[in-house]
Amino acid sequence: MKLRYGTFSYLPDLTDEEIAAQVRYALDNGWPVSIEYTDDPHPRNIYWEMFGLPMFDLAEPDGVVAPINECRAAFPNHYIRVLAYDASLGRQSTAMSFLVQTPPEEPGFLLERIEGPDRTQRYAVKSYATTRPAGQRYPGE
Repeated sequence: MKLRYGTFSYLPDLTDEEIAAQVRYALDNGWPVSIEYTDDPHPRNIYWEMFGLPMFDLAEPDGVVAPINECRAAFPNHYIRVLAYDASLGRQSTAMSFLVQTPPEEPGFLLERIEGPDRTQRYAVKSYATTRPAGQRYPGE
């Protein structure tokens, strides 16, 4: 199973040059960039761990690509994404978000049906990765 998350999710994995081009686009639009990672990619898990601080006032994408590679080295079995924020409307909103790394093995999700009163049915999505404790969710951790 391949997780489809954010911009470019249905394209092949981006190369470092393609990542740098997208970061340049964000910087040209005046959007600060940040790097985040997680081992729980649940669709409602929007708050990932930040790798470093958001990067303001950058002119070149090299200032983002180097920390991305540091994050990849530190967390080889995690999902890593790049976020660009647009504050032009007076509030911080995500202008662009895309994955730059997925773990070699993605465990997938379980769709659980919950029966309720009067024959109502609700559904829940659970990541198979969360059946193991943090730090042991992916092989090689």
